[in-house]
Amino acid sequence: MARVAIVTGAGQGLGRAHAHAFAAEGYAVVVNDVGAAAETVAAEIAATGGTAVASTGDVSSWEYAEQLVGTAVERFGRLDVLVNNAGLVRDRMLVGMSEAEWDLVLQVDLKGHFCPLRHAAAYWRAQAKAGAGSGGRIVNTSSGAGLMGSVGQGNYSAAKAGVLGLTFVAAAELARYGVTVNALAPAARTPMTESVFAEMMSTTDAEFDAMAPENVSPLVVWLGSEEAGGVTGRVFEVEGGRIGLADGWRYGLRREQQRRWEVPEVGKAVLDLIAEAEPPTPVYGA
Repeated sequence: MARVAIVTGAGQGLGRAHAHAFAAEGYAVVVNDVGAAAETVAAEIAATGGTAVASTGDVSSWEYAEQLVGTAVERFGRLDVLVNNAGLVRDRMLVGMSEAEWDLVLQVDLKGHFCPLRHAAAYWRAQAKAGAGSGGRIVNTSSGAGLMGSVGQGNYSAAKAGVLGLTFVAAAELARYGVTVNALAPAARTPMTESVFAEMMSTTDAEFDAMAPENVSPLVVWLGSEEAGGVTGRVFEVEGGRIGLADGWRYGLRREQQRRWEVPEVGKAVLDLIAEAEPPTPVYGA
């Protein structure tokens, strides 16, 4: 029986590329988006001999996310991979950002990861408890903005950093059911990033489009495979022909004593630590 993947935000850009890539590897694909583009992409896959069904809805809706997982199971008998890709931006400096711009980005980009993940995880847990096997795969989509921050994208950076925290916790909690959870920080040309990568696109090699979203998809498909069962809780940066493993937060240098610090002592300890440590990667745009 063919493996089954859900790809959210698959009506364009990275999601569309991922959906086509899974279909090319023989997966049945549930193509999600909020508009008619989901139907278009499902039809494109069918036209090339693949198997796909469209599911239109907002992945930040608890009820719809449950329905989305149910669509995969009802139509294809199983679910093997969830690719959380749906997202949007509302860029603005923090001093000018509205509450609505903050709330919308956190809702779509972070809650829109949690809701499908939660319902897919419940399905895989039930499968494992029933002795039906599991081996589910979740691939979340973060960003360099989530890793390092990005000027003018405080809402987006917060949401994408939240995706990383969600990934680490989900990887730890779902391991008992054989489910892996990883995240990407991709760089590619999409409707969201056209203005950001305009200069890069103008200098792209005619024989290799380094900004094509299709460059990201092979890693996503591999992380969704049975072969990737030993890889979980990891964050990958991918752009063009480059795959990198993000190092992330880890314990750093310390100063310690067997008593409470006095205020006059703290400054020297902090400044010594900063002087000895590697400087942080700069925020994008700083």
